[in-house]
Amino acid sequence: MGQADARVRALLKEAVALHQAGKLIDAQARYRDVLAIEPRQFDALHLLGVVARQQGEAQEAVTLISQAIGISPAQATAHCNLGAALQDLGQSQEALASYDTALRLNRDYALAWSNRGNALRTLGRPVDALDSYERALALRPNYPEAWCNRAIALLDLGEAEGALASSKRALAEKLPYPEAACVRANALFQLREFEAALHAYDEAIALDGHAPEAHTGRGLTLLKLGRPHDALTCFDTALALRPAHPQSHRQRGDALLALGRREDAIAAYEAARSLAVEAGLDASQIDFALAALGIGTPPERAPAAYVKALFDQYAGHFDRHLTGVLGYGTPSLIHAALQRHVERTGLATVDLGCGTGLCAPFLRPLSCSLAGVDLSEKMLAQARAIKQYDELVCADIGSWLAGQARTFDLAVAADVLVYFGDLDALFAQVRAALHPGGWFCFSTEAGEAGAGCAGFDYGLLPSNRYAHSLAYLQRLALEHGFALVEAEPAVVRSENGIGVDGHLLLLRAA
Repeated sequence: MGQADARVRALLKEAVALHQAGKLIDAQARYRDVLAIEPRQFDALHLLGVVARQQGEAQEAVTLISQAIGISPAQATAHCNLGAALQDLGQSQEALASYDTALRLNRDYALAWSNRGNALRTLGRPVDALDSYERALALRPNYPEAWCNRAIALLDLGEAEGALASSKRALAEKLPYPEAACVRANALFQLREFEAALHAYDEAIALDGHAPEAHTGRGLTLLKLGRPHDALTCFDTALALRPAHPQSHRQRGDALLALGRREDAIAAYEAARSLAVEAGLDASQIDFALAALGIGTPPERAPAAYVKALFDQYAGHFDRHLTGVLGYGTPSLIHAALQRHVERTGLATVDLGCGTGLCAPFLRPLSCSLAGVDLSEKMLAQARAIKQYDELVCADIGSWLAGQARTFDLAVAADVLVYFGDLDALFAQVRAALHPGGWFCFSTEAGEAGAGCAGFDYGLLPSNRYAHSLAYLQRLALEHGFALVEAEPAVVRSENGIGVDGHLLLLRAA
């Protein structure tokens, strides 16, 4: 028995040395030699599972590490490694449970805190992820991976300045660090420092030219800089590295569309859609892009995920982009219409699709209470900062209105109905949420010019926005118990320096 124990110890020591030297196949053989002598040897089972994960065999890793935990369940390291293998399999909730177990066994386990943050981020919980990374850094201030992952979580939260500082700290702690270099570039992109971002992506690619994320980021930056031909080259490179990635095909389609190559763009979007469906992913945004190009039947409204992503990316510079780039003056038009017809103040008001709160300065003086509703939490964070709203809600406006029967005196929707095609349900929801005599003021883009035929109600434009005919809006108003107070033509924004025609309507509930 003593000789067997000695043999096990010797083999295990040799296996660990081989493992640490990166000789995984040889280490794997020695761990198996240990298990041939002692099948329930914890370290051999556990570390054999770690080798399996390093070799890309995540399911085998889960099996082996779970067997080890069955022998010695109080080993925090094993639970942490099990979590990492589960994360590799896409089982983030199960991974989170493993990390939590590891931390119950050892609260000072920095790696488990950092890995827990990764699981939480994958689960769409960036605030909780950030807390986990910061707990890891409190234990290990010089932990470069935690600094890098903290930066990613901050980007998820729209806090690009903090993300930039965190990625720089990661790079200060570890060089070379290609992933942190790419995250730094992503932060500069989110800050709209596009020339600096382009240089940063070049630095990341110089460190690791086989990382598709850096080529993708470089392509997106070049699109922002008005260089679609160079962007297309970047997306092609990303696809050569990751051919079955739906988003890369979609981004390639965006570049082709910017080059005026409509048919090629459609082919790229269709490839993206096929891959997304094959992978069991939501293809609604790709369908929407195709529908805007006349392929397939347009949905009744833009996908919520599309609208949320669109405005999340604009949150930090939305006001400047709208007023400076798009010549957006709809809040002023709404203000003027309300001044012409609404004589009283003290209104219970809701700003539907409130965004960053551009309408709030006009609505606040009229209102005893002002609520804002938007799909983008990042937009709402900007709206909170201006301190004009009594309530801000992150929700789909239609679903939220369904619980607001006879609550408001005034509902405003500035540049919101362009993301809805069929407005029948929304008109009904707004009417039900208004008191009798309540007001509904909104803008639309004009549809008659793009109709192409008589009887046009609404249509999806290549801009991915819906246009509505005035006749359709007037008919809906009548059907849903509204009196048409005003329907004025208006230039609601500009596109490529050309004014976009629309309508501003003010309705009153009967």
